[in-house]
Amino acid sequence: MKNSKLCVLLSVAVSLFLAVSTFAQSESFSDANVEYTFDLPQALWKMTVKPSQTSANVEYVYGERQSGHLEIRKITVKSGTLLNEIIRDEEKKLQFLPGYVTGREEKFKGSFDGKVFNYEFVRAGRNMSGRFYFLKANDTTFYVLRFVGIGDKLRSIRNQTDSIARTFDLKKGK
Repeated sequence: MKNSKLCVLLSVAVSLFLAVSTFAQSESFSDANVEYTFDLPQALWKMTVKPSQTSANVEYVYGERQSGHLEIRKITVKSGTLLNEIIRDEEKKLQFLPGYVTGREEKFKGSFDGKVFNYEFVRAGRNMSGRFYFLKANDTTFYVLRFVGIGDKLRSIRNQTDSIARTFDLKKGK
C-alpha cells in the first residue's frame, strides 16, 4: 500500500516537473521587419529564414526539415474575399504534388480566428502531411502558417503547431 502511494506521488511530481520545464522552454519570435509575433513551445524550433527589409518571409524547422517545416506568409486580398476562396487558391497550387490527397478543414480559434487545411502527399517515397493555418487579421489581410513534414512526425507535434498558431498575433500599435 505504501509503495503504491509513493509511486503515485512520485509520478505526479515528475509530471509536474516535466510540465513546468516544457513551459519554461518556450521562446517568443519578434522581428523589426515583420508586424507579428508568436511563441515557439520548444527550443527545438530553429529559424532557417530570417525576415529582412526586402522579404518578410519567416521559416523555422523542428529539429530537421522533414520533422516539421514552418513558413509564414502574408496574403493581401480585396475586401470581402471569403476565407474559403483563399483556401481554394492555395489548394490549386498543391493539387499537382505527387499523391496529393485533400484532408479535412477545421475551424480554428486563437489570437486570430480562421481555418486549418490539412492534406497529404508523397515526397521521395515518404508519406508527407501539410497543415496550413489561415488566420484572418482583418478584412484584407490573412496570414498563412504552413507546416509540412513527414506525416507521422507532423501529427506528433500537432499540439506545438496549434500552440504557435494560437499565439500568433500582431504587434501592438501595428
